[in-house]
Order: sequence, then C-alpha cells, then structure tokens
Amino acid sequence: MSETESQATVAPIVSADPVEIAEGVYVIPDGRVPLVPNVGIVLGSRAALVIDTGMGAASGARVLEHARALAGDRSLVLTLTHFHPEHGFGAEVFENEALIVYNAAQRDELREKGDAYVGMFRGFGESVAEQLIDVRLVSPHITYNGSSAEIDLGGRTARLLAWGLAHTKGDQAVFLPDEAIVFGGDLFETRMFPIVPYFPPDDTDVDGDLWVDVLGKVIDLAPTTVVPGHGDVTDAGLIEAVRDYLIALREETAALRRDGLSADEVVETLAPRVRERHGDWDNPEWIDFGIRCFYDRAV
Repeated sequence: MSETESQATVAPIVSADPVEIAEGVYVIPDGRVPLVPNVGIVLGSRAALVIDTGMGAASGARVLEHARALAGDRSLVLTLTHFHPEHGFGAEVFENEALIVYNAAQRDELREKGDAYVGMFRGFGESVAEQLIDVRLVSPHITYNGSSAEIDLGGRTARLLAWGLAHTKGDQAVFLPDEAIVFGGDLFETRMFPIVPYFPPDDTDVDGDLWVDVLGKVIDLAPTTVVPGHGDVTDAGLIEAVRDYLIALREETAALRRDGLSADEVVETLAPRVRERHGDWDNPEWIDFGIRCFYDRAV
C-alpha cells in the first residue's frame, strides 16, 4: 500500500516502460502513483523472473506483455514480495503463462486475508475498485518453507529470502548476489513513511521489532542497488534510514507510554515531531499506524 484510500486519485495501473538498472535486470517504475508498485523483471539465459504484478488484470497483463517482450521464448517465473493487492492481485494473468512461486507464509496469508483485502481496497475509490472487478486470486504452483530458496535462471541466480513476520507474515526480498541488487517490496519505500498495516482488530500481523531485525539482515547482504516497493531505485542508505526511523519511533513511543500517556495522546504528541523530522517524506498518515503498533507491543 503506497497511500491510503482517500489519496488514490490516479488510476492505479502499471503503465511505465521497463528501465534497465543492470544488464538484464529491469524495473517498471511506479512513478510515485499511489497503489502502483515497482515491478522487477530479471533475465537469465533460460528463464525470466517477474517480481510483483500490480493490482488487477490490466496491470498484470501489462507486466506480462513487457516480460514476454524482454524474455522472448524463455520461460517465465513469477514471485511476489508480499500478498497485498497492489503487489500481487494481477497474478491471475500469469497462471497459465508462468511458474508461480511463493513462500508458504505468503500463500497462507493470501488464502486467509485475500478476499477481505479485495473488499477493503474496493472501498478506496472508484479508480481502485475498477481494477478489482472480477479479480481472481490464484494459488502458487510451488511454495517453499524456511527462510530461503534459489531460482537458477540460467547464468544468473535469484535468491528468495523470507525471514518471517515484519510488514506482513510473508514478506519476501529477492536478492541477485552477482549484481548486489535487492528487491524489497514494502519493507522499505523511498521518501515515504514506512507502511505499517496495523488495523486492529481486522489485521494486526505486523511487527515493528521483527521488521527492524529483517532490515538488518537485508543490510547484511551488502546490496549496492535497492529497489523499494514504492519510490525511486536507490542504494542501501534507504534501508538504513528506514531502520533508524522504526527504531526511533519504537523508543519514543515506549518512553511516552511509560510516562502514562494513552495511545491517542502519544499519537497527538509524537506524530507532529516525526512529520517535521522527515519533512520530505510522503504519506505521513502512516506515522499514526506505526505509533499504535509499537504502543500496543510495548512492555
């Protein structure tokens, strides 16, 4: 989710052309359009890996068209960074065109929450609802358990990395070790406040503490090129900045809770400070969700 429902005024359709960020590695940029993700296409000699689809059949078809044009007669593999609609609810277009690979937690979360998220997103405005008309959620052909899997694309290996609950239960980074490129989904965004989808009682499967730990593991990969879920392609400084933000938000929230403030009072006190501290970041509404998530988990 790149912005909340009230801000989705432009049709959330993947519309840009692929940009080559390394030899045989492409990003279809989001253009900072709400509810449009950065999409990856990675070419090997035998297969091409597609990372995320966008939301709905129109975006999925656009991504598939680009993937086919770049891959030629090579086989396609699709994987997702996480289950949220704008990242993976175009997968139906790939069902008979690609091998679909998710981690087990991602598959389970899609099955558990997918229909509810369709309903939620349809309430985000007409332009969003149109993308979800007759949307069909598809299961992966292959799932993997544990924290990692490797896909040999032919002369290029993609590592799928799933360290458990953070932004969602099934977050997955995709790392290209030879190129030191990482696709991180919504574990980090460029010039946007981290998206903390903490919606009690409906969905509370987000954990800021574990998120911090996961970001540390991504940093340990030593990526030189970082593709966020939303926003510009950049370097590892982004991951460090997001980790620092979450740590500071956690510590300040916990301190105010120890002082006896309620969750609402902490939001009222802390959110303006945080917004001022990061004046060039978009989507400040996510500050409140982050505070409430840390508040409820503070001890």
